[in-house]
Amino acid sequence: MPRRGLILQTRTHWLLLGLALLCSLVLFLYLLECAPQTDGNAPLPGIIGENYGKEYYQALLQEQEEHYQTRATSLKRQIAQLKQELQEMSEKMRSLQERKNIGANGIGYQGNKEQTPSDLLEFLHSQIDKAEVSIGAKLPSEYGVIPFESFTLMKVFQLEMGLTRHPEEKPVRKDKRDELVEVIEAGLEVINNPDEDDEQEDEDGPLGEKMIFNENDFIEGYYRTERDKGTQYELFFKKADLMEYRHVTLFRPFGPLMKVKSEMIDITRSIINIIVPLAERTEAFVQFMQNFSESNFHNYTLVSLNEEFNRGRGLNVGARAWDKGEVLMFFCDVDIYFSAEFLNSCRLNAEPGKKVFYPVVFSLYNPAIVYASQDVPPPVEQQLVHKKDSGFWRDFGFGMTCQYRSDFLTIGGFDMEVKGWGGEDVHLYRKYLHGDLIVIRTPVPGLFHLWHEKRCADELTPEQYRMCIQSKAMNEASHSHLGMLVFREEIETHLHKQAYRTNSEAVG
Repeated sequence: MPRRGLILQTRTHWLLLGLALLCSLVLFLYLLECAPQTDGNAPLPGIIGENYGKEYYQALLQEQEEHYQTRATSLKRQIAQLKQELQEMSEKMRSLQERKNIGANGIGYQGNKEQTPSDLLEFLHSQIDKAEVSIGAKLPSEYGVIPFESFTLMKVFQLEMGLTRHPEEKPVRKDKRDELVEVIEAGLEVINNPDEDDEQEDEDGPLGEKMIFNENDFIEGYYRTERDKGTQYELFFKKADLMEYRHVTLFRPFGPLMKVKSEMIDITRSIINIIVPLAERTEAFVQFMQNFSESNFHNYTLVSLNEEFNRGRGLNVGARAWDKGEVLMFFCDVDIYFSAEFLNSCRLNAEPGKKVFYPVVFSLYNPAIVYASQDVPPPVEQQLVHKKDSGFWRDFGFGMTCQYRSDFLTIGGFDMEVKGWGGEDVHLYRKYLHGDLIVIRTPVPGLFHLWHEKRCADELTPEQYRMCIQSKAMNEASHSHLGMLVFREEIETHLHKQAYRTNSEAVG
């Protein structure tokens, strides 16, 4: 037993000695690792016999300081990136939580159907893509189209009048005036400082200077608002001594204005075929040709048909009679008065394969009622004013239209099954609404429907007869003038009583 214990004690001693040697070796290696690094033959600074001045230590300190500054800058940049990523993650988490809460409350969320863009600019551009700016929308009926309202520097021509507004007026509300001023200024900025992708050429003035457009070069504009997307603006500018127009399209997607396009439109070579179907009504035709000649138009062709009158049939024949290729057509009636400026609007708002123009005509009331206080009504030229008691925007009529021949033939023209008065224009209008072309619908100041007595024939279908009577009633006079006619006896009785009372008081 003593021998076995001695052996165990000896082994323990050698084990402790080995551990001590191992610890010493580790300590020695640690000291070597922590010693300052030097060149192979360079002496360590601070050793006696070596002379290191103040400049050496300042340079060493500056080097260390630059190293720490570089490291600090890198860390700050990494921290900023982490903060940004954290903020984006927080916004995404909040957005997901809001969607979850909305879904829990049973409220439909549009983002469930399509992903909501996280970038504001992307969202605004998506509003332009959704709106009817670059491509037409398929609509169920003639009342589905959103009409434009037109404006100049001083006036707005509007469809929605109510009982207080006027068909032509200066913008009364400050926000509307400021809106139109801002739009014109934005259009000028686009023209005068074009982007590289704009379809326009740099033009020089007569002295070689850069041509600058101003508000006096603004000709006309149109605007309409899609309630869930934004407001579209079509602007036209022109220098007085040039024939080219500048066209700018802007869109306000419930935010800043965004340029859609900027282009130059040359209408110098744009021919318009004015097609007028006619049966009898020789006096109206004489008046029409007189207006036609005053506008310096003299070239016309007469196409005779020996058959029962059908407006759609006549316009179809007139459109197909042209055999010289593509041409812009204006479907007109004999009781329409138009200006040369309107024909320019026709050229600017119709584009083959792209859009058709359906202007809203201003229909004049019966001059015998409007000017009843005068001995005779004034000449026609003096009746061409936009006032509530002189006429109304004929927003239920679709007979006046400007469209290219290729579009008319592609869509199939008029429906030949429609006989007699009315209906054929609505059928054609609906064809375009159901297609991909953009329909430009807006009141224009240079297009008037002259009053004439209307006779509704017994041969009309019930629907056509109803439309004819409705049109006849609308054409006669304004509400106030019709009221004066309806209550004429009551008014005369009142005036008689007033006169009797005045005479009695005078005698008494």
